[in-house]
Amino acid sequence: MTTYVLDASALIRYADDEAGAERVEEIVLACASGQLEVCVSAIQWGEVAGNLRKRFGAATEAGVMGRLLPSEATIIPVTGERAIRAAALSVDRKIAYADSFAIGLTMESPNRVLVTADYGFKAVEDLAKIEFLPTK
Repeated sequence: MTTYVLDASALIRYADDEAGAERVEEIVLACASGQLEVCVSAIQWGEVAGNLRKRFGAATEAGVMGRLLPSEATIIPVTGERAIRAAALSVDRKIAYADSFAIGLTMESPNRVLVTADYGFKAVEDLAKIEFLPTK
């Protein structure tokens, strides 16, 4: 079964109903119906929460975060091993540390596909399957 790893940029596009939101919605709905799996790094999940809180305040953040993903989606915790791998990816491939958690999760299984609107991931597209959402 395919697992889609959603990064913060994809989730923010979805929350804001911007370019690519309909693709993320397809993935989320397919997850809710058991057709595929969705996961998000806890680091990326926190990045979404912080973005929403900064822009809209705590009440809106809580409301949006509570309905952004179906209960079938998994928030993947950070482990020591994942943190070290993320640091190596960040330094070696010159990507943001938070982003390195998303690509690291994707690399954990050949059945995973990273979904992102962040074209900075072009620097690591040789490492895993990446689906880029359209530009704004």
